[in-house]
Amino acid sequence: MSDVALAQPPVEVDPKRRKFLRIAAWLVGILVVLVALRIAGIDVWGWFVQLWDAVTDISVGYVILGCIFQGAQTVLTALGWYGILRYAYPGGVNYVTVLACYATGVALNNVVPANLGTFVTLLMYVAVVRGSTFPGILAGYAVQKIFYLVIGTLIYVYLFSAVTGSFDYQFGNEKDAIFNHPVITLSIIGGAIFLLIVLLRIFWNWVKKMWAKAKQGAAILGDLGSYVKLVLLPQMGGYVAKVMVIIVFLAAYSIPVTFGSVMSVLGSNQLANILSITPGGVGINQAFNTFALDSYTSPTTATAYSISQQLITTAFNVGFALVLVCVVFGWSGGSKLVKDSYVDAKVKAGEMKEQRGQMLGDDEDPEPA
Repeated sequence: MSDVALAQPPVEVDPKRRKFLRIAAWLVGILVVLVALRIAGIDVWGWFVQLWDAVTDISVGYVILGCIFQGAQTVLTALGWYGILRYAYPGGVNYVTVLACYATGVALNNVVPANLGTFVTLLMYVAVVRGSTFPGILAGYAVQKIFYLVIGTLIYVYLFSAVTGSFDYQFGNEKDAIFNHPVITLSIIGGAIFLLIVLLRIFWNWVKKMWAKAKQGAAILGDLGSYVKLVLLPQMGGYVAKVMVIIVFLAAYSIPVTFGSVMSVLGSNQLANILSITPGGVGINQAFNTFALDSYTSPTTATAYSISQQLITTAFNVGFALVLVCVVFGWSGGSKLVKDSYVDAKVKAGEMKEQRGQMLGDDEDPEPA
């Protein structure tokens, strides 16, 4: 049989049929995932039922308005991140890419434990920002957190001072104990200073190496005007949007919208975020919100408010991130980037611990003669 006879023209698949097969494959894949999650004890269908009930309990106008402010919060916060990265690595990245990476982290923080989504965002930045290093991105993260550290501290100071007699309770007997036992007090202070010196000695070489790589990521702090314009102002706008999300959902459940109630929710959310060990802080958020709103509404209403806000904003965050990832990176490229970053995020902490252990071991070795 001749080669000519063996050569057959390629069979072309009808584009419509190919599209239909692709959609069918997606549907089967989704069904398999849902079944697997159900077997693993994750009630995805129950989550959708809860979401639907939460949405139908309040006016659709509140849902839309809340989602608009939630989107504004993500967009403006990402703009602050873009200011940090653009200043540190000129021409290294564009805003839409930064937004897609940040939105991915926000969405993942709602569905994975311990705020692992933030770590995923940082690793995505390392992958997409030309010339960047992980220490540099980590330094940029520290810069990004300055505003939130200050505003969070102010909220806690307000909430603490708003409780009648709290300062007397906290600083009454303790103050007397400090001044009546100067030797013990000075010993504690001296021990703390000694411990700090020892730690600084142990990690000094590591600190110098990391700082050499990290200082570029924090370069914008050397230009106060640029920091205010490119970072602080967008972050302030994003925080206002965050407050508006809370106000919208409080109003949706007829919970009094006052300065105190909003500050109580902000403070409880911050505390729940710190202590978050469940995906999105589910359960922890509801417990803290219910306690914080105890003087404003019933526990049932407070719980309904907290669940609704979390479910609706989570659904929006996930949908917003999926759209951005598909538009910016494409579905295959985006899913691979997110998956790789998520895997790296889970092992990065272990690697850093191992490096610190090796440095400790090196430091304990005797110096060569």
